[in-house]
Amino acid sequence: MVGLMKSRYEAFEATTRAEIEAAQRLRHLAFKGVDGLDADAFDEICTHILVKDRKSGDLVCCFRFLPLNSGNEIAQSYSAQYYELSALQNFQGTMVEMGRFCIHPDVQDPDILRVAWAAMTAYVDNNNVELLFGCSSFKGTDAKEYFDAFAMLRDRHIAPKRWLPRVKAPKVFQFAARQRRKPDLKQAQLRMPPLLRTYLMMGGWVSDHAVVDEQMNTLHVFTGLEIKAIPPARKRLLRAMSA
Repeated sequence: MVGLMKSRYEAFEATTRAEIEAAQRLRHLAFKGVDGLDADAFDEICTHILVKDRKSGDLVCCFRFLPLNSGNEIAQSYSAQYYELSALQNFQGTMVEMGRFCIHPDVQDPDILRVAWAAMTAYVDNNNVELLFGCSSFKGTDAKEYFDAFAMLRDRHIAPKRWLPRVKAPKVFQFAARQRRKPDLKQAQLRMPPLLRTYLMMGGWVSDHAVVDEQMNTLHVFTGLEIKAIPPARKRLLRAMSA
């Protein structure tokens, strides 16, 4: 069970249909910019984490977890629809896919992301997770807006060969193979999604290509984080936040 309060925000596990539908409404607004419900078959088998503003009661962030016992179950993940993940079948430890992460588009407060990561840390620790993975999304499908960010990913953050996802989706941007530009690091950081930026700060890695997902209006990269690779100082900070 995940439940914690930091600053003005509270993270908790959804336990009712109404709470899951609230998350689906926030996802639709965040990804598509209009009211509606973003729902799929994975919602029924996932644990949903919500972050709300304790003063207003408004839902400001949500995401979901899909636990897997080992890499043998990787084909059951949402990500496996878009990436060829056979390399990760050899991963022996417990895995969790974190998906549909979003923050309300009208709310800008770095404490929201901090509370979300504290909730993720609590879940990882409570379930002895050894690999956290998912799809990290760039808003929109025009890769040109993110050339510096992709160039930095190419130079610094491509997955180890033993885990590297291969192309499966029909439409991808193969930034590692096609880009030759030297990244402007300031622009790269500015254009990097906050969730992905945090993954990378902790030692995360990405696929060598981005999937063009026109249905969700995103470009996304497969992202993995081996828990043992997180720097000790950052682990202590995350655990202090989740205490």
